[in-house]
Amino acid sequence: MTSLAIPSATTNATAASTTASAGTSQTSSAGSGSGANLTQSDFLQLLTAQLQYQTPTSPADPTALAGEFAQISTVDGIDSLNTKLGDLQSSTTASQMGQAASLVGKQVAMYGDTLTANGKGSAEGAFNLSGAANNVTVSVTNSAGTVVDTMNLGAMSAGQQTFNYAGGTANTQYTYEVDATNSSGAAVSATPYSVYTVDSVNVSGTTPTLNVAGYSSAMPISDVQTVLGGSST
Repeated sequence: MTSLAIPSATTNATAASTTASAGTSQTSSAGSGSGANLTQSDFLQLLTAQLQYQTPTSPADPTALAGEFAQISTVDGIDSLNTKLGDLQSSTTASQMGQAASLVGKQVAMYGDTLTANGKGSAEGAFNLSGAANNVTVSVTNSAGTVVDTMNLGAMSAGQQTFNYAGGTANTQYTYEVDATNSSGAAVSATPYSVYTVDSVNVSGTTPTLNVAGYSSAMPISDVQTVLGGSST
């Protein structure tokens, strides 16, 4: 009778060790590049090789095996989360671009005390009163520091207010100061705004910015305090 040779546990262990060493060598060689990353598919392939070449007398530890499956699940969850975050970021950017585009042709206000006269010599101004005022005056000053006009706006309620300065020189910048008092004669604080007309939207950066008339650089949307409406030009 022909006898069949049955590999011993030692022989299997040696083969598994040789194969594992070869796999480790191949993995090290393949992973030496700068773009090498362990994907979920690679993880499953390594786990399958481990199960295939385990020795009959010393099988894989069930606890360690369960831990490896948990690691696979974690890797898959992180990949899914990164994908969702990327989709959310794209959605947010698109929303910001849509909001910025809707401002073209409108007047926006940011913190400041500048009046920019248009081609007709007219300038829009805005400010916020901390309380109701019985008397509000606006003093307009030119670049030389000379007061060129004083406007009496009368009584105004608390909150955002606007005014128009029509006596300026075309395409010239001025500054202004608000003086407000209440019924008792006490001063009412006013926060001034600089008003600009949005000409176009710049989308070359990570977030859209506004190109506005009379402003030297692109205006971040976060600087806009309020939108006044369409331009009066």
